[in-house]
Parts: sequence; structure tokens; C-alpha cells
Amino acid sequence: METEATFFIKLSQAFVNWLSDLGIPTDWAVIIKAVIFSIVILLLCIVVNWIAKKLIIGIEKNIIKKTRVTWDDTFLEKKVFQRLSHIAPAIVIYYTVGIAFYEFPDFINALQIATYIYLLIAIVLVVDSFINAMHTIYTTLPISENRPIKGYLQVVKILIYFVAILMIISIIFNMAMGKLFTGLGAIAAILLLIFKDTILGFVASIQMAAHNMVKPGDWIEMPSRKADGTVIDITLNTVKVQNFDKTIITIPTYALVSESFQNWKGMEESGGRRIKRALKIDMKSVTFCTPEMLEKFKKIHFLKDYIEQKEKELVEYNTKHNIDNSIVVNGRRQTNLGIFRKYVEAYLKNHPKIHNEMTFLVRHLEPDDKGIPIQIYVFSNDQKWANYESIQADIFDHLLAVIPEFGLQVFQSPSGDDFRKLTQ
Repeated sequence: METEATFFIKLSQAFVNWLSDLGIPTDWAVIIKAVIFSIVILLLCIVVNWIAKKLIIGIEKNIIKKTRVTWDDTFLEKKVFQRLSHIAPAIVIYYTVGIAFYEFPDFINALQIATYIYLLIAIVLVVDSFINAMHTIYTTLPISENRPIKGYLQVVKILIYFVAILMIISIIFNMAMGKLFTGLGAIAAILLLIFKDTILGFVASIQMAAHNMVKPGDWIEMPSRKADGTVIDITLNTVKVQNFDKTIITIPTYALVSESFQNWKGMEESGGRRIKRALKIDMKSVTFCTPEMLEKFKKIHFLKDYIEQKEKELVEYNTKHNIDNSIVVNGRRQTNLGIFRKYVEAYLKNHPKIHNEMTFLVRHLEPDDKGIPIQIYVFSNDQKWANYESIQADIFDHLLAVIPEFGLQVFQSPSGDDFRKLTQ
């Protein structure tokens, strides 16, 4: 029984003989046959491609749309099946090119090599689409929020493309892959230099993933790179950060490991955002409270119970120790600054936007030439930037307004207007 190849070869020769019988020179008959057969092969490739894309993919679409799972839709969306259909025409060309160009063996060899390369590229594109689809599916899983794998997949893609390029070189120059790899050993230093950033980025990606250092959506601050915003993408070589002014900063991935940066993720996950600010009180305005001052302060809603309890405690202490109250330095007494500090504590504890279950301090800092700082160290329960700034501003607006009610003054460096008033 004759093989299919022998049948097509005889068919090719018979077609040439038929053209010769029509009076066409043999050389021209061979060329005409090659042109006609090439057109037939091209039409066959179009039909095969149509069948692969329209028929097979159409059926797959209908099946996928009927399934309840969503991951198969991702394969369709990333064109895995569409790129897979490009393999069919390449197979047709590879097995039929010998019929059209039987009389031109060198040309057949060149076309088959080109078909090999096309087929290899088509397979690489299919694998690339498959990896993209797997990454998209992975991003829908909860673990992807803390473990991004985009950098690892990029390494896999680089390796696939690198091997594919070696295979293409091997096909074109008819060299064994083993010899190519042996030759690569001699230029390993050059390759390391070329792919230095890629290698550093890959190592950095592993470290960031292992220690959960940063992920897309995190707010990071890196002054050395002028970055202060949200991470929008992490790749093998770069990390993209969109600053709050809407500019985009690109940072080398390895820089996040070799340099320091601040990740605000802990703050966002804690449920609170720190308010840390101080008021400078003029020390000359600090004084002991007189009975009239205490009576006035008792009318303040937040202070009534505190002042009465504190006065009782101080009277008992001074009586027990026979303190001479005619001299103010004797015994224990309340000061306007101490009562103001307690007012600030009570005011903040009753503030609806202050997180009372986190660190809560109203404290003195070391006095300096600008006065005595009264620092507020608390956390707001609203982490949104605009709301946080509004809460902080409202608190200090209020405190600055009530300070004079306690007989205190805020220290402020004198301006030109202050000196002008003194000279008038």
C-alpha cells in the first residue's frame, strides 16, 4: 500500500506532466505547479484556521458559559484557546509544503525551518496566555492579598522565552542544544551583567513575599525615592507607587529590600490613626489656682467631679501634715496647667472620633525656649486621610480657643507687629 507522502509526490509529478502535455515548458510547469499548490495550501490553512477558531472555540465558549465556575472564563478571556488555534495552520504547512515544492528541496527545508519557528512561537504564546490566566485566577484568591506572585511568574516567562530563543537558534543553525548551553557558560559573566537588575529583583521579590513586606494597595513612604502613596503594581524589576498628588513613581524592586521605607499597612489594619501634636504653653502663665478660679473651673462640665475629688484629696493631705496654707508654696495645690491637662484628657475621652482602646496620652515634654509642650498622643478611629486631618484640626481649634479660659497663654514667637505695638 502506498504511503500518503508517495501518493502526493506522484500527484505532484502527474500535475507537472499534465502541464507539459499542454505544451508548457517543464521549468515553467514546475513553477506554475508550485504556485497553484501554494494557493491550495493557503486556502487549506484558512479553512483549518476557520475550523479551529470558529468551530472548536465556538463550542468551547458555549460549554464554558454554561459552567458554574468562573476560572474557565478567564482562560477564554486571556485568549488561551484562540492562540492555541494558530498551531493548526502550522501543522498543515509543515506536512504539505513538500508537495508544492518537491522540486526545490532547499526551499522546502527553509520553509519547514520557518514553520518550526512559527510553531514554537505559537506554543510560547499559548504558555504565556496560560500563565496570565493562572495569575488572574490567583488574584481572586484571598491569599493573593498578602502573597503576590507576579514577580515569580515573570521569572518563569523569562526562562521560557530564553529557552525558546535558544531553540530557535538551534533550529536555524542546526546546532545541538547541548552545544549552545556549553557556549553560554563562557558568556555567563556577560549574562549576569545584562540581567543584573532582573536577578536582584527576583531575589528581592522572594524576600518581600517571605516577610510580607509590601503588596499592591499598601500605602508606603520612601523619602529617598520621593515616594509617598499607594502601591499599584509589583513586577520583577519595578514597584509602581501612585503618590497622593497623582504622580507615579517607579522604584526598583531590590531598593525596597536594600533601603528603608515606611509601610502604613499596620496603621490601616489596627483600626486607628495616630495624632501626635503638641501645644507650647508660655511658662509665665502657669500659676496656682485661687478659690475663685476653682469655682469657675467647676462650672466646666468635664471638670466638676475631678476638681471636687481632687480638692478633697488635697485638703485631707494638707490637714494630715499640718500644712500652713497662708503660704502658697506649702502643701499641695492645683495649678491651672494641671487642670487644663485633665480637661484635655476628659475632652478627648469623650470625643466620638478618638479610639479609647489604643495608646492615650496627654503629657508634658521637656520645656525649652519656646515654652512647655503639652503633647497629645492619641489615635483617631477614622483612618481616612481627609477625615483624619479634619478631626485633628477640630481638636486643636477647640483647645487653642479654650486655653485662655484657664489663664494660660500659648507661646508664639513675636512678629513685627508685636514689636511695633511695644514702641507705640
